[in-house]
Amino acid sequence: MGAIRFGIVGAGWRAEFFTRIAAAAPDVFEVPPVVARRPEKVALFTDAWGCRIYGSMDEMLEGESLDFVVTSLPWETNPELIKVLVERGVPVLSETPPAPDVPALIDLWEFVERKAGRVCVAEQYFLQPYYAALRAVIAAGKLGTVTQAQVSAAHGYHGMSLMRKLLGIGYEDATIEARSFTAPLVQGPGRDGPPASEEVGDSTQIFYWLDFDGKLGFMDFCGEQYFNWVRNNRVLVRGERGEVVNERVSILKDFRTPLYLDLLRHVAGGPGNLEGNHLKGIQLGGEWVYENPLAPASLSDDEIAIGQLLLGMAAYVGGGAPPYPLAEACQDHYLSIICAQALKEGRSLRTQRQPWAA
Repeated sequence: MGAIRFGIVGAGWRAEFFTRIAAAAPDVFEVPPVVARRPEKVALFTDAWGCRIYGSMDEMLEGESLDFVVTSLPWETNPELIKVLVERGVPVLSETPPAPDVPALIDLWEFVERKAGRVCVAEQYFLQPYYAALRAVIAAGKLGTVTQAQVSAAHGYHGMSLMRKLLGIGYEDATIEARSFTAPLVQGPGRDGPPASEEVGDSTQIFYWLDFDGKLGFMDFCGEQYFNWVRNNRVLVRGERGEVVNERVSILKDFRTPLYLDLLRHVAGGPGNLEGNHLKGIQLGGEWVYENPLAPASLSDDEIAIGQLLLGMAAYVGGGAPPYPLAEACQDHYLSIICAQALKEGRSLRTQRQPWAA
């Protein structure tokens, strides 16, 4: 199979991830063409990545032979562009979330179903190496049946997808409660780099409790965790035969024999190692539970996960399973919306089955 060929509509911060990944793995991806209009964005994508630039989506589709198109646009405009691409029979990998609210999600879902469109969503968190390794541990049955997942690693629909996949939840309904807590925090870096001076601001921590009638999902997150040096992520997953707390795996060999193991990252490029600078994989004991599909490309964990989505999307277009289908994206954003509503109203809410759950 030749290199994967995709195009990008949009030229924002997220769009750069896709071009950076393609440039780092030229044997896997062709550098994508980009639809961009603002001169500074045109200059960025041509100078940094050598992308071909088009002024409109129509121009790109007429000038390129693509496996699929990535839409990297704001919530408000993204659904209509997806519809246009579906009408033209073009497979779509949409930015998250695919639509801003529940009515728009339902409208988009029904349109795509009616047109038999091929639409996936670029939700990468559950594919990051650590979470992929953790899901492999769960899938192997080492924890037994998982009944609880506490996730403090991502906000909103991102966190929902992680929590739901760690629990093994599909479209089941949940009873939701929510709280928040605000405290001071020294401000850290942002998308543009480190802070210029010390400033103390408010940090609001959100707590969501989702009871899936026998399985518990708990989300705990403050937005500063994405960049702040002193706010770290935490994960706890529990089953009847063991638990995982961050990298430590506690399981039973038998009912009298506990085992305590660590999820160990293997990274090339350390002292005395001449293999390059990349993640090789993650081991549990003597077993590989994750191997980097884009090695030896030098990429961050988040970029590896997005690259995995691109690989999955190409396989889906070729007849395989979708890496993260529109239905799951709609469900995770729906759960996020109901959680935010529970927080705003200060009361317990029950989710309702939505059309995409069929």
